Amino acid sequence: MTITHEAPLPSAASVQKLMAQLGVADAALSGGNLPVRSPINGAQIAQVKTHPKQDAGRAIEAAYAAFKIWRKVPAPKRGELVRHFAEELRVRKELLGRLITIETGKILEEGLGEVQEMIDICGFAAGLSRQLYGRTMPSERPGHRMMEIWHPLGVTGIITAFNFPAAVWAWNAALALVCGNTLVWKPSEKTPLCALACQALLARAAAGMDGVPQNLSTVLLGGPELAETLADHPLVPLVSATGSARMGRALAPRIAARFGRAILELGGNNGAILTPSADFNLAASSILFAAAGTAGQRCTSLRRLFVHESRYEEFLARLKATYANLSIGNPLEKETLVGPLIDGAAYEAMQTALKEACLEGAKIAGGERLLEDIWPCAYFVQPAIAEMPGQSALVARETFAPILYVMRYRDLEAAISAHNAVPQGLASSIFTNDLREAGLFTSSLGSDCGIVNVNAGPSGAEIGGAFGGEKETGGGREAGSDAWKYYMRRATSTVNFSKELPLAQGIRFKRPAV
Repeated sequence: MTITHEAPLPSAASVQKLMAQLGVADAALSGGNLPVRSPINGAQIAQVKTHPKQDAGRAIEAAYAAFKIWRKVPAPKRGELVRHFAEELRVRKELLGRLITIETGKILEEGLGEVQEMIDICGFAAGLSRQLYGRTMPSERPGHRMMEIWHPLGVTGIITAFNFPAAVWAWNAALALVCGNTLVWKPSEKTPLCALACQALLARAAAGMDGVPQNLSTVLLGGPELAETLADHPLVPLVSATGSARMGRALAPRIAARFGRAILELGGNNGAILTPSADFNLAASSILFAAAGTAGQRCTSLRRLFVHESRYEEFLARLKATYANLSIGNPLEKETLVGPLIDGAAYEAMQTALKEACLEGAKIAGGERLLEDIWPCAYFVQPAIAEMPGQSALVARETFAPILYVMRYRDLEAAISAHNAVPQGLASSIFTNDLREAGLFTSSLGSDCGIVNVNAGPSGAEIGGAFGGEKETGGGREAGSDAWKYYMRRATSTVNFSKELPLAQGIRFKRPAV
């Protein structure tokens, strides 16, 4: 294990300068009631103002007024705004990536990767603005044509979590904007600065364009009451919410009560299976990033690993050796691979889970706190490997921390069954060089997750595919493929270009003579 702590640390002054370069005024960073702390050293870097609940209602009404203008703008022109936004991101990639690292604690390489993900989804969405296709279907009636037409939906409410404070918003925002919708964004209270920066960059992109209404995008800073307002408000036809299953259980019934739409991206608890034929070098690298990367705080982080009994001892020895050589510390340093947990609550949750694992007979390597003597208000940990006697209720419960539960298996079908025997269903992997094993895992008899990978870990999804999962993960889909359809309303249109009026299903209904 290498500990790194030499790079300059975040401070209020350095963050103020960084935010100014991103277009956020100094006044937005001080005098508020919400302190913002960097998990890198625990320093307070800003104090922002939160919005009262009544502000949320007014913001939604203003966004709806903007929607009535924005929906009239041709989709390719809407795509131009998103393209301009991508250009702003390219120019300021280093700045925004650094801010993401400062506010979340993820390593700088991942912070920059998050900005690249935003650029990528903007490119996808800009192209999509000329491809919002509806189908034409044959009609059974002579002289008739059937087609589907996709229309803008309305105000899109976006609720995001701390771990991807910019990219997940961009997944939603880029698609929603080209689809003709307006945005109201409630970011995590732990990462408000990234939201303010993204809003400033979008405003800068819009400033050079005609036809962009005021209040196209709004950021609301505050607590759960703002999310509840988005969930309850009849002028918000779609709410995309990323967070815990507990949050989803609180919001989903409220949205459903008014027959609104929800895109829910909730718990993960992702699993992988290592078969006897697996490439160990490839698997070890992939598992290391998936389980320890981002300090285990991705929704796609690997939390459960099933290793065939014939290769268990050999692979675990290799994996533990790899863990022992991790570079842990200041995520602003290039050599660092693992930064801190987001806060003390995350650390306590990790320690509670490890203690429970010990009581269940686990053999644990790692998990201890690091750098407390240097940064007592920051929570760095050695990622943990917990060799479990079996999959218990603890293992089936997601702990948002770098704990990898490892279990033996003998029969692949039994391993797949155990893999699926958890409430969550986001991402999954199998490491194998056997085509039949790969085919089984990706078939309807295999993984029950929304993301099913072969010889690639569950983390690091590309924007080209739809992102999301099943069961307690929420069932929503964001980003690529045809996820754009969530953000539009579909109209089926029948055009009669004949002089007759035949009815479907051959029904005869003659108008009586008058």
